[in-house]
Amino acid sequence: MSCLKKAVVATLLAHVLRFARAQTLIVDNTTVAANESTVAPAVASVDAKESNSTADLFEGETLQLTDAVIANLTDLELSNITLFSFQNESSSAETIAKRAIPGVCKTYPDDPYWPFQSTWALFNVLLGGALIKTVPYASPCYDSFGDRNASRCDFITNNWITASIYHTEDPTSINAVLFQGSTCMPPMFVPGKSECTVGGYPAYAVTARNVAQIQLAVNFARNLNLRLVIKNTGHDFSAKSVGMGALSIWTHNLKQIQFFGNYRQGYYSGPAFKLGTGVQAFEAYEAARENGVTIVGGEGRTVGVMGGYILGGGHSPLSSLYGMAADQVLSMEVVTADGRFVTASETSHPDLFWALRGGGGSTFGVVTSVVVKAYPKIKVTTLTYLLATGPTVTAEQFWAALRAFFDGFITYTDAGNYEYFRITNLGNGQFSSDMGPWFAPGMSRSQLESLVAPLFAKFKELGVEVDPVYTEYDDFYDAWYASFPVEPWGSNAIRQASRLFPRSNWQDAAKLNATFDAIKSVVEEGGYIVAFNIAAAPKTGYPDNAVNPAWRNTVMHAIMATLWNATSSEADMKTASDKLTFDWMQRWRDVSPGAGSYMSEADYIEPNSTQAFFGSKYQKLYRIKQLYDPFGVFYAHTAVGSEDWKMSEMILGNLPSQNSKLCRI
Repeated sequence: MSCLKKAVVATLLAHVLRFARAQTLIVDNTTVAANESTVAPAVASVDAKESNSTADLFEGETLQLTDAVIANLTDLELSNITLFSFQNESSSAETIAKRAIPGVCKTYPDDPYWPFQSTWALFNVLLGGALIKTVPYASPCYDSFGDRNASRCDFITNNWITASIYHTEDPTSINAVLFQGSTCMPPMFVPGKSECTVGGYPAYAVTARNVAQIQLAVNFARNLNLRLVIKNTGHDFSAKSVGMGALSIWTHNLKQIQFFGNYRQGYYSGPAFKLGTGVQAFEAYEAARENGVTIVGGEGRTVGVMGGYILGGGHSPLSSLYGMAADQVLSMEVVTADGRFVTASETSHPDLFWALRGGGGSTFGVVTSVVVKAYPKIKVTTLTYLLATGPTVTAEQFWAALRAFFDGFITYTDAGNYEYFRITNLGNGQFSSDMGPWFAPGMSRSQLESLVAPLFAKFKELGVEVDPVYTEYDDFYDAWYASFPVEPWGSNAIRQASRLFPRSNWQDAAKLNATFDAIKSVVEEGGYIVAFNIAAAPKTGYPDNAVNPAWRNTVMHAIMATLWNATSSEADMKTASDKLTFDWMQRWRDVSPGAGSYMSEADYIEPNSTQAFFGSKYQKLYRIKQLYDPFGVFYAHTAVGSEDWKMSEMILGNLPSQNSKLCRI
């Protein structure tokens, strides 16, 4: 260890040794133990109208940690109260010593300055009992945590891939388990594994139901230099919601919803919703249907649409008409890295408001609620069909028909349509592409039939017959619910990557040929593709925000995947993983120079990720990150400012492991 690092560690130890192991306070000049019978939760009730938004605070947002609460606990000489205090600028020298020296890592359980168990217990008392020590979701399949249960394990195993709703109800379970370290999955997915460990899951999670709990967690993590993560539902492809030894803030239970028939704020006047960040797509869409309106959200049923989804931009079946989900935001309530609770809007912390709308989750603060625009009820017509090789369709005909579909992408998005389709290599030179669905908001069946008539005429000319199924719906909810089943979740035998292909590639014949060939070649070599013909630059315009500028030029968002078997060797897994990033994806990058990728569904090790995910907006985002979080309280893989940090270990040689230490570069 260098002399500089030794000095830093000495500073840290000296700081920690000032904290007491025993937790006490003074009551009537008598020292008593600090526990749930002597210490009330650290919370005060404030006026609901204290928000700088037009919308009043939710009940949980009126319950806050205040300076007066901290002062009262200080007067009572509560042990270690400074661990829960707001950021104190006068202690900046010590703060910098803890966080800004290269090579210094976050605080971990094997560090001498990790909190005592009594300190965690005090933290739980101040939280009102909201602290959970992590027990992995699949633990009933093992003896490791003393909760082995065969029937429970069978249920978890049978629903592991197909029922994300159960994972989202768990405080720490996530989708991207490969990067967590795959340390606790049902045995059928990890043959030969005999134990379950916490691994890359956080050590503790706070079940947040009010703002005070979030403020306490942020302050505790900042003051002890703990790694802090935020989990809403855990859908993100890049494991942003986990980290070894971390303290997690679980926002899933912030579920309150309020509808405004005529909401007025700044330039906007019209229907709107205020939604807690724990609200999931199915809940948001049900609320919209009940109130006779439509809101912009994702196609995934269990996604937390007011969490990382909207903070990362959020593409939608309605994007070709209304833009990205982030474009709909009118204001947000957020706890920042200093522990303060603020409103972010065009007039209150406008720089933070700009960054939060598309600049990524788990980066600038913990959002507790969002106010979004709503639109009138809208009819939808959907179309499904299967294009596949077979006795009467050769591979050549298949690709020619698929190319005919590609040729119309600008026409379809200009009409406000959204197509969700997959391309699959079936083996032995056979291929399929299922349209599931073609989503035409605002269109009748006859209008959609007219739009696609030239395509089906081309299919017939090529000798390809499909069986189109049209369905008309009176509103968005019914069309969405019928069209988008729950998506697969939680495999450690897959890696994914994506690209936003620009409109300009469709306006140049040579570029379109190269684009289609790049897609085709990946499928022919075994890649699986999920793609969207989608635009995000509506005719009515869109606000200035941090959404990746590549979205504004996009007509196709395509995701590729490579898969392997649970029994594959590590060498085979690495070969497949590296091929995805450095071969297949490079072909897509080569035909779309200067374009980008959707950060929430991207390659975990996307080269030049700052350009791919943020484009020309990155420098401004980084400045705002340094302004609001100069010491890196919030970190997420590939998020703004993540280049200042590194994980200490790798998976397959080049995939940063969340089951390792996070350290300053």
